[in-house]
Amino acid sequence: MLPFIRSDLSQFTAYKPHPSSNTAEPVAMQFDRLDTNESPYDLPPDIKEKLAWNFQQVIESNRYPDGGHETLKEAISEYVNESANFSSADFTAAHISVGSGSDELIRSLLIATCLGGEGSILVANPTFSMYGILAQTLGIPVVSVGRNESNFEIDLKAAQSAIEQTQNPPIRVVFVVHPNSPTANCLTAAELAWLKSLPEEILVVIDEAYFEFSQTTLVGELAQHPNWIVLRTFSKAFRLAAMRVGYCVGNADAIAILEKVRLPYNLPSFSLASALVALQNRQLLLSSIPETLSERSKLIAALSPHPALEITASDTNFIYLRLKPDIAQPVDVTLKNLNQTLRNQGTLVRLLPGGLRITIGTQSENARTLTRLQTAIANLK
Repeated sequence: MLPFIRSDLSQFTAYKPHPSSNTAEPVAMQFDRLDTNESPYDLPPDIKEKLAWNFQQVIESNRYPDGGHETLKEAISEYVNESANFSSADFTAAHISVGSGSDELIRSLLIATCLGGEGSILVANPTFSMYGILAQTLGIPVVSVGRNESNFEIDLKAAQSAIEQTQNPPIRVVFVVHPNSPTANCLTAAELAWLKSLPEEILVVIDEAYFEFSQTTLVGELAQHPNWIVLRTFSKAFRLAAMRVGYCVGNADAIAILEKVRLPYNLPSFSLASALVALQNRQLLLSSIPETLSERSKLIAALSPHPALEITASDTNFIYLRLKPDIAQPVDVTLKNLNQTLRNQGTLVRLLPGGLRITIGTQSENARTLTRLQTAIANLK
């Protein structure tokens, strides 16, 4: 360990994006990439042409990007109000902060709340791993609780106990995903009631990365809960994973603090232009969602009857496949073998300690995945 590096960093490993391929496999092999919850559909050619024109005619590469993001924030606030079915516009640019994906916003929230030994965070596993990873890299303690194994509801008794007993430092932020990844379920009524009961000294971060698929949002609650912030992203339904644009919605005073701690010029001009064009063409880009939901239903219906599998309902663009504990082999070994078998045949899915997370792809990708998976699990008992 280098002598000038924080000693605790020696215990961490760098985040490694799930590999799409590696040198051990044939270069010509084409993968169905169902491992990262991206949209399987690229931007339509005419929208790419608009962006190319924008890059050629409008963007000056020698100039810094719009550091205030005002035009994009106005467009986002219009979309947020529209998607919440508000009768009048309640959110303005002052209620929006934009970041390099949700990751930068999560990091800014941690800096604004917990840094300097002032707080710790609470997460319920399994969930999005970056909350804990980012907190640990900042030296912020992470308190973890479990979930109900049948419906994946947060262990609310354990969560409340952690809130009451964690004092040095106290829990300052609670992270939840609505719907959750990798388990694909929305927050329950009991979970919502618990979040509403938390004191204003605790920030509640509600990650709605999959809102466009679930069509369930809590932005309508923000006016009554100034300690709540909703995160969203352009990386999923809007097909802009390569552009790394995320945003959050919240109390104007809280957003003003985030603007203080974020990096200047944090989004490239091309990313800003891409998000703006995506919002201007949202009806076209989001028109693929019904097909994704239909394909999801077909995949669940085809796999659910298998006696060795457990697949719960999904409110996202992926499914979470678990194995029943009474199969002959240890579950973790079987999951690893299934994952490797699918990979060898050209389907990438996400291997997790409790199951496989499978993104919904195109019709042809899903058909191939289903055939490969059914073959791989044929001998499970």
